[in-house]
Amino acid sequence: MPRRAHPPIDLRSDTVTRPTRAMRRAMAAAVVGDDVFREDPTVRRLEETAATLLGKPAALFVPTGTMGNQIAVNVWTRPGQEVILDERSHILNYEMGTMAAFSGVLPRPLRAADGFPAPEDVERAFRPPVYYLVRTGLVTLENTHNMAGGTVCPPRQAEAVAAVARVRRIPTHLDGARIFNAAAALDLPAARLARPFDSVMFCLSKGLGAPIGSILAGPADFIDEALRVRKRLGGGMRQAGVIAAAGLVALRDQVDRLADDHANARRLAEGVAAIDGCAVDPARVPTNIVIFELAAAGARAATVVTRWQEAGVLALAIDDRHIRVVTHYDVDRAGIDRAVASLARIMTGVTGKGRRRRA
Repeated sequence: MPRRAHPPIDLRSDTVTRPTRAMRRAMAAAVVGDDVFREDPTVRRLEETAATLLGKPAALFVPTGTMGNQIAVNVWTRPGQEVILDERSHILNYEMGTMAAFSGVLPRPLRAADGFPAPEDVERAFRPPVYYLVRTGLVTLENTHNMAGGTVCPPRQAEAVAAVARVRRIPTHLDGARIFNAAAALDLPAARLARPFDSVMFCLSKGLGAPIGSILAGPADFIDEALRVRKRLGGGMRQAGVIAAAGLVALRDQVDRLADDHANARRLAEGVAAIDGCAVDPARVPTNIVIFELAAAGARAATVVTRWQEAGVLALAIDDRHIRVVTHYDVDRAGIDRAVASLARIMTGVTGKGRRRRA
């Protein structure tokens, strides 16, 4: 089998990032303790740092973003209630029905073009105050929105949605897995985007590049109960400072460089848009996620993804016609250009036109 001139270009997700040398050094040197006893100083420092960055009173280190989201659902709701969310949200589609299995609550999905329900739609989703109707227990938003293509929620819209919920004394949670990408796109501090919400979760293991971990933040009493639910879910870790140390480096070193990933995503989208048989609007790529459509007759996402992989580029087919790619710090501009050129060759075989369209 011939050796490739370059290593694979992995655009499946920003979760594939590998820890930096600085992270590895910090992990090796981390001062640790038993975090179930709340005695790990590195974990506590990470939690305090993250709470400050998000403008929240307290925070909790959890192994995964899914666990962070589901802890929030469990703490804020009671069995038999509904959670209002977007129909393409991660909490609904990619967390294995845990809101029902663990917390006994139902989703009330809303449709929104960019992934962010309008305040009036949220307001209409509340049931009338009739005793035999399901009551709303929580409203959630996702920012950035993964399956809407890394879209960013306008701060005023988030504030308006939160205000609608607040009038009814319904808590709000932000799935901010990529909140620092949203903050970079808007040139605003993450605390500004987290401010309207009662709780917020973000991932250290995506664009920030840490190998493991997420943060759940909110009021002190909420975090006290979240600690109990984390243990119930099996998320109590012992000498977790070894991995928390990488998270501290991620928050120190990686936030300011996220704009580079966004620029690479826009460059990739522009390249894909110029390929016959592919459709994407680069102007609608604000962060590091690109979802493009195969517009050529007979083109199938799974087939294109397989051929792209054979050429050394990894991507994800999200349905029969759409492919998702995600930029991150392990793929530079040259890698982006190679990925686009490779896709152009593949699509030549599909469309038979033999060249990229002129921009």
